[in-house]
Amino acid sequence: MALADLTAYLDEPRANRAPIAEQPFASVPLTRADAEQAAELLWNDYAEMVRATRAGEVGATESQAASVQLDGSTLRYYMAERGADPPGGRSLFISMHGGGNAPAATNDSQWENQIALVSGYMPVDALWVAPRAPIDDWNMWFVPEIDSLFDRLITNLVVFEGVDPNKVYLTGYSAGGDGVYQLGPRMADRWAGAAMSAGHPNDASPLNLRNVAFAIHVGGNDSAYDRNLVAAQWGGMLEDLAAEDAGGYPNQWQVHAGLPHWMDMADAVAIPFVQMHVRDPIPKKVVWRQADVTQSRFYWLAVDESDAQQDAVVHAAYEGNTIALGEISGLQAITVRVSDAMMDLDMPLRIEREGDELFAATVERTIAVLARTLEERGDRALVFSSEVAVELE
Repeated sequence: MALADLTAYLDEPRANRAPIAEQPFASVPLTRADAEQAAELLWNDYAEMVRATRAGEVGATESQAASVQLDGSTLRYYMAERGADPPGGRSLFISMHGGGNAPAATNDSQWENQIALVSGYMPVDALWVAPRAPIDDWNMWFVPEIDSLFDRLITNLVVFEGVDPNKVYLTGYSAGGDGVYQLGPRMADRWAGAAMSAGHPNDASPLNLRNVAFAIHVGGNDSAYDRNLVAAQWGGMLEDLAAEDAGGYPNQWQVHAGLPHWMDMADAVAIPFVQMHVRDPIPKKVVWRQADVTQSRFYWLAVDESDAQQDAVVHAAYEGNTIALGEISGLQAITVRVSDAMMDLDMPLRIEREGDELFAATVERTIAVLARTLEERGDRALVFSSEVAVELE
């Protein structure tokens, strides 16, 4: 009955629908097969909404820009296609230009240069997207609105261009490299890999990069803001993290001896490195540290907006039907989201912290959770059927 009711609900125009969470069918427990079918129905409906309302936000080419608009901010972008269109979908590279606190004309010139780099970087079977920063300031690539703009851009290109959502990569040069240092960790659950060229991390932390292939390339003579020294420090931190966490923190880094700020494409080796990696949207282990721009969800974890505080940290892992919460700081509660792709939801779920049991019961799959987790991000691979909120003493 729940699937029939959902189908009838989705047949109504969106403008006529009451909130799905208020519908009786949304809280009916589902079987695994029904949950998979409901997720497919919800995604098809969401994709149809994107096609119906955002067609004007696509169509960029190497000679003509398109734009994404959201909450008063505009992200213009060029796009180039390279290689074939494989059955699973192309890779997507979002490549951020340099510039910064400069006149708009200077940043426009840097933007136009960025699209041309595709010829040197040569990604395989990919869309190469060069966006124009929405502001002209030093932090142009990591102001708060960037996260939502990139989310929308990625979803658009998944729907309209057939991008594989598990093959999305972030790159950037100079001020764009600053953005990679910041957005790579901050939006880690979006990326399969990220390649930083000639930037500076400012206050960013590498902790969230546990499941993201991260490359760092800087000229050895690029001493402004100590970019060359800081690159080596970050490379060392990633190596240390990888040594302490088997299977985590894949990295490539090099300070190119004798090269200045412009490395004349020596950094192009980062592209095949990151493109070898594919995102796992439900990794067995996650490390989540909140940046100054906070997030309410990260992979299969979520927090209330009121609990999303800068520098809050949580380590979590799952094996079988047990989720183990490790180091936690700055949080009062956390929500754990699960799906049948992670574990057998017909069996009891156990959540523990340092050996103490916080939850042990069979969880219900519901349309309400499926719909909410889809609407939050518009990412089909980050949709979950069940969730459990646990208090943390």
